[in-house]
Amino acid sequence: MTRSSASTPHGVLRATFAAIRAWRRLSFTTAGWIFVLGALAVGFAAVNTGNNLLYLLLGAMLGATAVSGWVSEQTIRRIEVTRHVPRGATVGQEVVIGYTVHNGKRRGTSLALELREEGLPGTAFIARLGAGQSVTTRSGNTFVRRGVYPLQAVTLSTTFPFGFFKKERDIALAGELVIWPRTDRHAGAVHPGAGRNSSHGSTRSRRAGPRGEFRGLRDYRWGDDARDIHWRSSARRSTPVVREYDRDVSDTLWLCLDLRGEPDDRAEEAVEIAASLAARASAVGRRFGLAAGDTTLPPATGRGHLERALDLLARVDFSPDARPPAPPTGPPGSVLISGVVAGGPWADVFAPRPQGAPVKESA
Repeated sequence: MTRSSASTPHGVLRATFAAIRAWRRLSFTTAGWIFVLGALAVGFAAVNTGNNLLYLLLGAMLGATAVSGWVSEQTIRRIEVTRHVPRGATVGQEVVIGYTVHNGKRRGTSLALELREEGLPGTAFIARLGAGQSVTTRSGNTFVRRGVYPLQAVTLSTTFPFGFFKKERDIALAGELVIWPRTDRHAGAVHPGAGRNSSHGSTRSRRAGPRGEFRGLRDYRWGDDARDIHWRSSARRSTPVVREYDRDVSDTLWLCLDLRGEPDDRAEEAVEIAASLAARASAVGRRFGLAAGDTTLPPATGRGHLERALDLLARVDFSPDARPPAPPTGPPGSVLISGVVAGGPWADVFAPRPQGAPVKESA
């Protein structure tokens, strides 16, 4: 039977070394390298000349090195970090990640603390953190591609007190950062008939208004449109209450993103077109649903529904073997967004141009 590498003495040693390195790391700064080379030069001169002053200087330099290591260890010891990430962020816009840093030491102030994360360019800095004190800081980052970025750990470091060495410690904090696609891409207007399934008729005669026929009141759920809040009932019950409507299903806009194709720039533009159409529908209060591959987002309205749609679009993957979109209402009542397929029995079709400018193709 083959022995696992982790069970061998060499594997155990490597695992132990990796764990120690993840817990504490020490690296030289430029000033630190100069200081160490200077200490070696002084030591070489002291041995060759026997000069007591050089021995005294060498002792002082070695003492400063030992003090630096001890003080930097005390600086990052018993520091607790909590990360705060936004619900989502858009490609090209600054993403602000917040950190609440707490000094758990009963005595001892931590100075010159830096926080960073692997794969993210931004850093956060705290000049002074007193014993028992909590401070909130933040870092700014900008992303050029949509997607879900995993967050594993926050690296806490300091160069205090002399700037010769950098002491680092990893604090495990699992999480993720969702980067939404752009929603400002110009994609043209949706065909007036798009979203109306002819099998349902053009509209129901009993519909009372643009938001549908009033059905009743219910408790507020996250993502509901704030315009539907019934303020008088909410004040009486001390909890948010919203109006519920029987909406016209024939006027629901179904956006269908075709995931068949290579994951190239053309595919990303198709995602941005879908996001822009969803944002436009949400802005005017139109009910819309989203179908992408095997995933379907039921129709709804409101900011929360738009964010759920952007979350879905941030996570989609393109593949030549992906399944074609299958909206519940069928192609005649839906809008297709595709980078590889045009035409067909769709109410409307959108596709990006090869050079990057989106164009609406005739259905």
